[in-house]
Amino acid sequence: MSIVKKLLIRLLKSGASRYLDEAKLSRAKADTNPIRQFAAWFELAKQVDPEFANAMVLSTAASAGQPSSRLVLLKEFDERGFVFFTNYASRKAQELADNPQASLVFWWKEVYRQVRVEGRVAKVSRAESEAYFATRPRGSQIGAWASRQSATLAQRADFEAKIEQIETRFAGQAVPCPPFWGGYRLLPQAIEFWQGRESRLHDRLRYRRGEGESWQIERLSP
Repeated sequence: MSIVKKLLIRLLKSGASRYLDEAKLSRAKADTNPIRQFAAWFELAKQVDPEFANAMVLSTAASAGQPSSRLVLLKEFDERGFVFFTNYASRKAQELADNPQASLVFWWKEVYRQVRVEGRVAKVSRAESEAYFATRPRGSQIGAWASRQSATLAQRADFEAKIEQIETRFAGQAVPCPPFWGGYRLLPQAIEFWQGRESRLHDRLRYRRGEGESWQIERLSP
């Protein structure tokens, strides 16, 4: 059985098949705005995989050129870009300080789709970071204060002791957003939509930012 047929069977069982146009991605039917196109794909991805649809691979590079990648979670997106949050002392943050160019990759296996985003990254406002931090579970808020993300840790017990200290420090009160923690926004310069098809004859549409708010769309070979 072909992978496309398997895909359609899975989608039929999930109730999401009505959103998939026979596993095809045509330039004629694609939205002229890649953010709206992403929103449509993301909505389907959330329906078939609500827990991990917002997982994305973030790739950064040190000033010397050595790349590194890790999974992070997309927390919001709009015309301004794609937002994620982290410790500002982490490896990713240090690399973004040296080289603010980065890329994102979303892989939604249940609908056999991938989205690649490339662009420049900048910190979100402090108000945005604090607003999002306030929505996090308390345990995650405590963890943000306790973790020196990416730093060498001699033993797990040291980290657990730090967590206890932070819990004591903020006992009976709201946990504020740490000054060393916050968000980044990737402003896309290029977004590629990849739709898997039978015999590896995939569809690929790439949007590249033009002047002002315009986008150029081009089809790529699979």
